[in-house]
Amino acid sequence: MELTGNTFFFQWEVALESWLQANLGDAGTKLLSFFSAFGEEIILILLLGVLYWWYDKEVGRRVGLTALAGMVWNAEIKNIFIRRRPYMDHKEISLLRKIAPEADEMDIAAQGFSFPSGHSTNAVTVYGSLGLALNKKWMTVLAVALPLLVGFSRVVVGAHYPTDVLVGWLLGVLAMAAVDFLSRKMKNEAVLFGLILATALPGLLYCRSEDYFTAMGLMMGFMAGNLFEARKVHFENTRNVLFGILRVLGGFAIYFLLNKLLKMPFSAEFLDSGTTGALLVRLARYAVIAFVEFGIYPMAFAPVEGLLSRKGGGKK
Repeated sequence: MELTGNTFFFQWEVALESWLQANLGDAGTKLLSFFSAFGEEIILILLLGVLYWWYDKEVGRRVGLTALAGMVWNAEIKNIFIRRRPYMDHKEISLLRKIAPEADEMDIAAQGFSFPSGHSTNAVTVYGSLGLALNKKWMTVLAVALPLLVGFSRVVVGAHYPTDVLVGWLLGVLAMAAVDFLSRKMKNEAVLFGLILATALPGLLYCRSEDYFTAMGLMMGFMAGNLFEARKVHFENTRNVLFGILRVLGGFAIYFLLNKLLKMPFSAEFLDSGTTGALLVRLARYAVIAFVEFGIYPMAFAPVEGLLSRKGGGKK
């Protein structure tokens, strides 16, 4: 059955959005559209990789857990309201930045649901929790400014109503507060992970969007990978810039390679079908990728860097 979604809005939202698109001009629209990237998957993966593999894995764990909790909860709410995006129902609003570039912009299953804004939630959970962890003035400024710019950009490009963004910000703040509270109360990491995972599992009963199954898979793999690393790996962060860059590049290479390899047993038609089987395969694929990235991949750091250090020493 084709998914059509639900339409609900305040008239002021449509008036504001159409006014912004009509008056900002091409330069202003392109500039604000750029800030949408700071709430997108590739930038967040890069930032999390730098934190976890290079800068401070404990900060990376906290930021990653907060971000994944926000992503899953956002998707669970989206699948309850199934709100159509504003450009789908208002001809005066244009979509200036596609959510899924390869799909038809009117395909709600591919472009995703509107309420609340995932970009806005992601920006708050990632930059906000990073600001709290680093406790530096410049990061605090970014932790406030970037979510505001990301959320505003989602309205300007026609992907979200203002209320999507407002609730997305609120959900991000609540996710930060919840993860921080639970982390302080529960010192056993396995128990902490289990409780957060329990809040995500109900979505398996009713969610039909790819973003939920992607986030759920990433959460499961991230949790399992962190538990494995804490028990078996115990890698150390590095202050060597070359090693840090190599770690991040290697992590990205593994991510893209595994994503390709794990798709190979299945046809493109099946993977894009939106069936329960295809969604569960997506969940499993991202769980494997996250487990390898956060649990298995760090096992290579010490031997590879030891080899590089010996070679570098031999050249002196």
